[in-house]
Amino acid sequence: MGTYTFRLPDIGEGIAEAEIVAWHVKVGDSVEEDGRLADMMTDKATVEMESPVAGKVVSIAGEVGDIVAIGSALVVIETEGEGEAETPVPAPAPKAEVVEQRIAAETPEAVDAAKIDAVAPSPPISQPVAIVPVETPTRHGSSAKVLASPAVRQRARDLGIDLSEVRPSEEGRVRHADLDQFLAYNAQGGYRAAGVERGDEVIKVIGMRRRIAENMAASKRNIPHFSYVEECDVTAIEAMREQLNAHRGDKPKLTMLPLLITAICHTLPQFPMLNARYDDEAGVVTRYGAVHLGMAAQTPAGLMVPVIRNAQSLNLWQLAREIVRLAEAARSGSAKSDELSGSTLTITSLGPLGGVATTPVINRPEVAIIGPNRIIERPMFVSDGLGGERIEKRKLMNISISCDHRVVDGHDAASFVQAVKKLIEAPVLLLAD
Repeated sequence: MGTYTFRLPDIGEGIAEAEIVAWHVKVGDSVEEDGRLADMMTDKATVEMESPVAGKVVSIAGEVGDIVAIGSALVVIETEGEGEAETPVPAPAPKAEVVEQRIAAETPEAVDAAKIDAVAPSPPISQPVAIVPVETPTRHGSSAKVLASPAVRQRARDLGIDLSEVRPSEEGRVRHADLDQFLAYNAQGGYRAAGVERGDEVIKVIGMRRRIAENMAASKRNIPHFSYVEECDVTAIEAMREQLNAHRGDKPKLTMLPLLITAICHTLPQFPMLNARYDDEAGVVTRYGAVHLGMAAQTPAGLMVPVIRNAQSLNLWQLAREIVRLAEAARSGSAKSDELSGSTLTITSLGPLGGVATTPVINRPEVAIIGPNRIIERPMFVSDGLGGERIEKRKLMNISISCDHRVVDGHDAASFVQAVKKLIEAPVLLLAD
């Protein structure tokens, strides 16, 4: 018998440590080659560690929530071979580009091959996993070819999940993270693994949820928030939206969001203090010419903010496509790191759940966040065109804004919202420039 020491590999440029967010093995467990060991979270990505060898786990490094340094022993595995082996600590890897990654340690054979061919580039950290198409019976008695590793198939069988119903990753194969997404998406629909009943839960705040908690606490602790809410008559812009959708052809369906973003981008040049970031340690405010609009999106992993780059240069249909693309990428865990950073202003919307008014928390280090609320119908007094008034049913929506009072004055915030309101209530002005 021998032992294999799996060391935490370099998983991104500038990453010195990672947090254990989930263990998939414990001491005494048997693990297959390509089997899941642990999920590690850095500031840029959640990374899945897979075992390059089969054997028995004899030790693990720490508990969920603990921090492990790059190069430190993460898992020691007892193997059938003789002697000891270790995961080599690789050279710095390229910057992590996705929110969810799966990384397997380099095998000693791969390292030897790299030494033999000095001209070839170093092998990547990720070791290819053997994937074979298998016939997976469905609940309805049919079968479908599914690409998955043996470890993934075994876990799906243990959970009673039909792999043909699981949406695969971009490369077309079902990974452990895809099973996690399936479970998260179907939990509200009543899905339960066979024999499992719902009971009380004590959940440790780790990983993405801990990052969200820390960011929200830092934002409220460091930023003196103030909020302003204004009611807007959206009857005309809703009518325009319906007309555009009726003649959209193969273009994506427009929601209110692209129209509101367009109004915001038209207005921001008059209020540059809102499209800004504040470095409070350096005492510097940076005002941006381009609008890199953060779009708060709820995902199974928690709240994420994908970024619409140069939103001011996109038309309504381009905005609609980008909103759908980024929201789906955030939910599926395929968003790239540069799509989740660098926003200069954030918009947060709960759609039909938007409520009457909100007081959103600023996405630090930005200085403002905008929150459209639910559209409701109410009777209003409107001009009859003859100097009098009549009662008419109108569509109304409140717009909320929260600002950093160190950078933005209340008068500026109110003036900005009033300017946006003017464009929303007379949407033809959106086409004036």
